This record gives sequence, C-alpha cells and structure tokens, in this order.
Amino acid sequence: MGNLLFYWIWGTLLPQAYESLSARLVMAGLGFAFFIPFVRLDISSRQSAMVFSAVCWLTLPVFFFWMYWMNNGNPVWLASVSAMLLIYYHLTDWRLATTGGIAGLVLSWFASHDVFPPSFEPSSIPIENAVVIGFAWSVAILLGFSSANLRRARLLNTLSTMGVMAHELRTPLATVNLMGDVLRNLVQHDLPDAKRKKLDELATRLQNLVRSMNRQIDTQISNAQLMRLPREQSAIMAAELVQEVVSQYPYRSSRERDCVQVHIQHDFCFLASRPLFAQVLTNLLKNALHALAAASNAPSPGDLRVDVGIHHGKGRIAVSDDGIGITHGQQQRIFEPFFSTQAGAGNGLGLTFCKNVVEAARGRLSVHSEPGLGAVFMIDLPLNETADPTQAASD
Repeated sequence: MGNLLFYWIWGTLLPQAYESLSARLVMAGLGFAFFIPFVRLDISSRQSAMVFSAVCWLTLPVFFFWMYWMNNGNPVWLASVSAMLLIYYHLTDWRLATTGGIAGLVLSWFASHDVFPPSFEPSSIPIENAVVIGFAWSVAILLGFSSANLRRARLLNTLSTMGVMAHELRTPLATVNLMGDVLRNLVQHDLPDAKRKKLDELATRLQNLVRSMNRQIDTQISNAQLMRLPREQSAIMAAELVQEVVSQYPYRSSRERDCVQVHIQHDFCFLASRPLFAQVLTNLLKNALHALAAASNAPSPGDLRVDVGIHHGKGRIAVSDDGIGITHGQQQRIFEPFFSTQAGAGNGLGLTFCKNVVEAARGRLSVHSEPGLGAVFMIDLPLNETADPTQAASD
C-alpha cells in the first residue's frame, strides 16, 4: 500500500524525474511473501528469516538506491535513501544491513546505468550527496551497534537473574540433604530389616534428588555466565571424564542406568575447563534420556551410547540415542538461546551453554538426527598430544 501511495505522490501529485508503476507493483507484491504458510505460521524459523531478509533487501537498499540513481540523486530521493538506511538497520542485524546496503548500492548502480537506463540524459550527481548519505549511513551503523548492545545487556540481565534464583535454591536443598543424613542415622539403630531397607532407600532417593538439583543449579549459574565463560583450561582425558560423568549421573531408575553404554575406541587428551565440560556431558545425557523417555518405550541396554575416539585427526565424543529424534527444522535452531524442543520443559539454554563451552575449547558441537530414528551429538576437539600419557608411554 505504501508503494502505491508513493507512486501517486511522486508520479502525479509531486512529479519526479522518474517513476515506475511496474517497479512499484513488484515491490508491493513482495509483501505477499510474508503470508506464505511456512513464514506466517513460524516467523522465528530459519526459512522465515531468509524470506524476511531477502524481501527487506530488495524493497529497501536495492529499490531505493535504484530510484536514487534513476532520479539523478535529487533531494527527494536523497532524503528517501537516508531514511531507508535508518529503517533498514532497525529491521535487521547491523552486519547483515551493512552487507546488504553495499550490495544494493552496487547492484542498483549497474542496473540503472547498464540494464534499465533512464529515458532522459542523466546529469552529474552533486558530491554533497555522498556526504549526506555517508552521514546517514554512519548514524544507522551506530544505531545498529546500540540495538545489538541493548539486546546483549537484556540477555545478560535475564541470565544473571536466573543464576541468582538458582543459587538461592541451595539453602532449602541443604535442609533436604540433612534430612537424608538423619534418615541414614536412623538406619543405624536397632530396627527391623524391612524398615531399615525402606529408610535407606528413602535417604538414597533424597540425596540423589539433592545431587541432581545441585547439578542443575551449577548449570544455571554457568548459564548466567553464558556470554562470558571462564577461560581456565586443564588437560583432560576424555575416557576418564566420560566414565566419571556416566557413573555419577543421577539416574531415575536402574533400568535407565543400564541403558547407557560407554565405548572407548581410542582415548585422547584435550584442553578445557573440566567442571564446565562435565556439565556439557551431563546436559547431553539428560537430553538423550529425555528423548528415550519421549519415545514411549522402556529403555534397554545400548539405547544410549557414549563413544570416545579419534575422527579425522581430532578427538570425538559422541552421545547417541535411539529416541524420538529431532526434526530438520529444529536442528537448525537447537543451539539458539531460549529455544527448546521440550514444550513446557527446559529453558532452552542447555545446548547453547554446551556449544559455548565446546567452542571455548576450540572445538565444535554438531548434531545429526532423523525424526523417529534418534540423534547423535558429536563433540570434536583438537588433540593435546603433549599431555597424553599414552603418547608418552609409546615414546
């Protein structure tokens, strides 16, 4: 509607040197791309973002710069291009806007001079126009920086609040843990075997619950530092870390514990933060067990596998499950903050945290999955040969 309105203004009410109904209709028609079903129903998907970016690029920098060239850079289109730059940087990321603006400037120049030259003899464009456009572009970039910093500050504040709330949960958990100790002390008294067994089982469940909650609190506190993870690193043997995490994980049942199998094909050493990497593996185990539970089948031995080995010159830890799998659309977004495949459960930060920790160790976290056929999360890490005792022994 805006394109048709301005066609009437610049074509009839306040005629400009050049105006095109066909170009206006094409630009107006691009708006219907936002009503495509997959865009309208999921505006946060990667495909929707690509459509939105393409439409904004064509209707803003490409079209506005083209009209600027076709009208010899007159005052109307000088002002229009300046306003367009501010709008474009507001609508999208400043890096994408800068790339799109430069590409639109160059493409429109060639189109206006070689493909669709104006019917009249163009005159020279005043050099002052470049100063005005440069100023508008600089202001747009500064506004883009400010918006990005504001979004970053909001994310940090949200994560910090989550970290404080998680930390405050430790006090009631300590009380629950003391209750477990009291129950264990009662077991030492002269009680019938049946009561002793029940009390011991209850104490074990309470303390396993406390251990599980403390792990979640540690993860949330680390999530609160999502944008500023600590850089301390130590030499870690992959097999030892995997076996430690698997053995200490707070399983909900013995059947769940028995479904996990560890395969050490080739141990390796890497540099990373041991506590953070332990949380990474804990998160991946938790997600895999949730996927198995969602498959509605009782877990059996081998349904969840953790493999340690060497792949293409890098160490690899792979966590595989035979659960419900992940759709291809979700695979493109699961590492984004606050995106979760578990409707109503989880905060969408677990895999983001995992990705940041792995990348801090100069590694790569990737996923391969087919819906209904399970998923494989692969951690590829650079080898630290000097600290590997097996290498030293072979020498």
